[in-house]
Amino acid sequence: MDFGYDARTEEFCDKLLAFMDEHVYPAEARFGAQVADAAASGNPWQRPPVIDELKAIARGQGLWNLFLTVRDHPGQIARIAQEHGAGLTNLQYAPLAEITGRSGAIAPEALNCSAPDTGNMEVLAEFGSPEQVERWLIPLLNGEIRSAFCMTEPDVASSDATNISTSITRDGDEYVINGRKWWSSGAMDPRCELFIVMGKTNTGADRHKQQSMICVPSDTPGITIKRSMRVFGFTDASHGGHAEIEFSDVRVPASSLIAGEGEGFAIAQARLGPGRIHHCMRQIGSAERALEAMCLRATNRVAWGKPLADQGVVQDWIAESRVRIEQARLLVLKTAWLMDTVGNKGAHTEIQAIKIAVPAMAEWVIDKAIQVHGGGGVSQEFPLAQAWAAARVLRFADGPDEVHKRSMARRELRKYQS
Repeated sequence: MDFGYDARTEEFCDKLLAFMDEHVYPAEARFGAQVADAAASGNPWQRPPVIDELKAIARGQGLWNLFLTVRDHPGQIARIAQEHGAGLTNLQYAPLAEITGRSGAIAPEALNCSAPDTGNMEVLAEFGSPEQVERWLIPLLNGEIRSAFCMTEPDVASSDATNISTSITRDGDEYVINGRKWWSSGAMDPRCELFIVMGKTNTGADRHKQQSMICVPSDTPGITIKRSMRVFGFTDASHGGHAEIEFSDVRVPASSLIAGEGEGFAIAQARLGPGRIHHCMRQIGSAERALEAMCLRATNRVAWGKPLADQGVVQDWIAESRVRIEQARLLVLKTAWLMDTVGNKGAHTEIQAIKIAVPAMAEWVIDKAIQVHGGGGVSQEFPLAQAWAAARVLRFADGPDEVHKRSMARRELRKYQS
């Protein structure tokens, strides 16, 4: 295994680091002020204008759609990655996603690399029909619209995707959708034009062949946005929020179905693999920035006659943070390398491992940074509180820790049970 960055990766890293220093970090205060102004005006979902400014600069510099990697799958997705992105591998993208994670509210979207759009674009690139690619994928790749992913439901344990109960029923040349979703990320954004909805088309089939995914325009009659969901008190407006949505006799053309009936579970698994590693890549960057903030604060604050940096407990937190970050980064790089060399299925164990380890690592490091910052750490004065909330949420998103541990344990036990 060779995790060294090749020349192309180094070139992109240099460009992206310069973009962050020259444009993203200086824009953070403006972004925060614009978000606050939008909330005060009664329209919290209004996009901060600074995001569009950054997107134009990033695209002009070729820092665009970097997430769409060429080694995931052959065929259409590789062609689209070459035509609309940089054509990177997962290993090449890993340090770039880490860099954007240092400013998670701004940088990923500025590069058109933010969830849930990235996962939805990967689904359409791999499984979408030519019509779906033209209508939905190209505008998403161009950053012209946003999208939402509607999978989780309030009435069932959605960590088991086979529980999904929203119905997708064929009626002539149409499908009729009925059900209720929540935590539909991105759905509150006024630019959200596409919902990718997961539901059941065949309740009598094998439990992994009952689900399907379908493209639903957000303005289709019968769709009701019931409310926005808050994350530890945050609206997550910078990410388009999270909605509870009711689908009542929502009709779309039969051509809106992605791939075919019964393919939803397989599509979900294909979607979640890259999504999980992208989240983990960004969380390493978030943890790095938290450690940096912890060291600066500890150096500059004095208590009981000496800097906090001289306190043994703080030194222990700093050392432990460095160890945990380095361990997590190496595991993520190994996972990216495996995804490139043996595919997502071959990297399944490692994808689950990073999904367990990295958010927990980031949560721990950010928590210690908050502690060193005292009362300021839980306030809006620093980005730590929101960063901690984001890391904590990832222990649910894309599958809770316990589901991944259960799957990993079963796979490990098979070696001895046979």
